[in-house]
Amino acid sequence: MIDYIKGEVAELTPASVTIECRGIGYQMNISLNTYGAISNKPNVKLYVHEAIREDAHVLFGFMDKHERELFLLLISVSGVGPSTARVILSSLSSKELENVIATENAAVLQSVKGIGAKTAQRIIVDLKDKIKFTDESGTIQLPAKDDLSETGHAAVSALVMLGFVQTASQKVVSKIIRESPALPVEAVIKEALKRL
Repeated sequence: MIDYIKGEVAELTPASVTIECRGIGYQMNISLNTYGAISNKPNVKLYVHEAIREDAHVLFGFMDKHERELFLLLISVSGVGPSTARVILSSLSSKELENVIATENAAVLQSVKGIGAKTAQRIIVDLKDKIKFTDESGTIQLPAKDDLSETGHAAVSALVMLGFVQTASQKVVSKIIRESPALPVEAVIKEALKRL
């Protein structure tokens, strides 16, 4: 199995790249994220997944091992093929995809072309326990603000509507956002309900 290919970029389009390595040109399908990462670079190193079918051997190239791991997880889900996985990784960055799966945000997945409600739910159910959702993995960080962020204000409003005291809600939400600034509103509210 090919682990990676390192060489000179011979041709590059948003959907594919040809890398020349020792006189051989390897054409690989790539995501838009990988395209963005390797644009304007004369030499690159891409990690490879080789899909062997009856009619073809197709190479997929990835800017890093992490993107390749996510691709392999996606194609392990029933109903998600390599082309669909590539579209998902073109629509969302690796970190955004992890965030979406960890927070069970099916709506974002459904916004990806070709992903319906059932497939979005299947991806979340199958991969939720396999995704590492930690700050070390570089999940999306919201910009720090002196007071509550927009997410924090939305969470406090929701808690007040649910009958909780505003001052107590603000205190808890502020603490949650300091601990995990990447959490979306729904996750902040869920965590606050456990602590209030």
